[in-house]
Amino acid sequence: MQLPLLLCVFGLAVAAPADGPNSPYDTIVIGLGSAGTTAATELARSGHKVLALEAQARVGGRVHTVPFGDGLVELGAEWIHGNVSSRTYALATKHNIDTKPQALMLDPYCSDGTRPDVALVRELLDLDFTDEHPNPPEALGTFVTKKFMEYITKNKPGLLKDQDFITEFLAFSNLLTNNLEASNDWNDVSTWDLYEKLGGPQTISWHRHGYTTFFDIMLNKYNNGPGLPNLDMQLNTEVTRITTPQHPNETVTVECKDGNTYTAKYVVVTVSLGVLKATHATLFSPPLPLEKQTAIEKVSIGVVGKVILSFEKAWWPKDIALFGFIWKGDDKKKVPAEDYWTTRILGGHPPMGSSNTLTLWTSGEVAKQVEKLPEDIVKTKCVALLQRFMGDALNITVPAPTGFLRSAWYLNPYTRGSYTYDNLDAPQYPLARKWLSYPLLDSAGEPRVLFAGEATNERHFSTVHGASETGRREAERLLLMIRGEAGNYNVKDF
Repeated sequence: MQLPLLLCVFGLAVAAPADGPNSPYDTIVIGLGSAGTTAATELARSGHKVLALEAQARVGGRVHTVPFGDGLVELGAEWIHGNVSSRTYALATKHNIDTKPQALMLDPYCSDGTRPDVALVRELLDLDFTDEHPNPPEALGTFVTKKFMEYITKNKPGLLKDQDFITEFLAFSNLLTNNLEASNDWNDVSTWDLYEKLGGPQTISWHRHGYTTFFDIMLNKYNNGPGLPNLDMQLNTEVTRITTPQHPNETVTVECKDGNTYTAKYVVVTVSLGVLKATHATLFSPPLPLEKQTAIEKVSIGVVGKVILSFEKAWWPKDIALFGFIWKGDDKKKVPAEDYWTTRILGGHPPMGSSNTLTLWTSGEVAKQVEKLPEDIVKTKCVALLQRFMGDALNITVPAPTGFLRSAWYLNPYTRGSYTYDNLDAPQYPLARKWLSYPLLDSAGEPRVLFAGEATNERHFSTVHGASETGRREAERLLLMIRGEAGNYNVKDF
């Protein structure tokens, strides 16, 4: 039988199904996003024989670099967030890849074709109340609005006379928060927050290299590398059931949609929280422990959506970094109900990997809606938005786009969302992410099914580097056991 084209292109080996205790694999890794690829490659480089099963036709998970325009664009993760203690940045530097910080100073535009007081908008957006943690925790939007009003009452009392500006600015701030958090509304997000930023610039671009380079490096494919001999990868292979053994001498069984079954002593599960929410009841046998089921239910995964347009050439100012759409109250009221989603497009930016493309951003329920709308409607309405906000202000006619792309992270059954955030339930379930990371043990107390992914990272969730950290965490846990440097476990040990 001829190998599928994608497997040939990526040089991936196809593994034969393995049954019973004589499995040729020490570990099976499910999912080849940042966490799964990190775990699989760390184990393979340590001499472990690994089979990686990926449901999609590509490696990368929620990182998806696509040739578009005159270069590359990112449908998923866009930037490296910080360069201090960052695995992603460290690997790029090690291989002499010239990543570039992308300055995202806001260039605001209004729905009536005018410009607001740009300096004032930038100054107010620079206000940061996130270091303050009210006790008890409250909705982020309510807290920020209160602090914002206190600030302008004290420092800019003249603004209190312009209630329209205050309303419009807070609405834009809400949209900006949602595009950072992947939430639908900033009052869905809690001020209770364990997230920690890494030091350094927060928007470092892979530009013409593409974020997929991170995976090429890990897989030893960068610069035509030969790959890793101890790692077999199967794409287009959806896992439908994982059976955890109770007896220490039994293997973990992994059943796939294509009818094949694989076994290994250990399995590392790295699927997204969205996939766990949708499938955990049927995916795991026996059922997951109650704590883990509760964590799956209580932690939120949201959606960040992108619409990417290419043009024959750039028509926007060369120095533009991040353009934002601020709706005037009267203009928003006139938008037909079926076009409400257009009022939830935050704005966008020119990606650094292509000189003739623009990326428009949205989030939450509207991002889900945009995934489902007909392509011609999304394209036409987005060009109209660009004309309304930027074309009129710049006194130009926005040309017809030459290409169109959009993300579909919610509709994709193998992601079902973009990344997680701390919702209003988070303060009541402070250990939820730790529960997500708990392994499943056999009767001797040895971890047999382990869990990684950004949702299991208590401090660096929602990021590629955070996901990678969890893949390394689980690989190191396995290697310690294999070397006999770790004893038997109880769930309380984790």
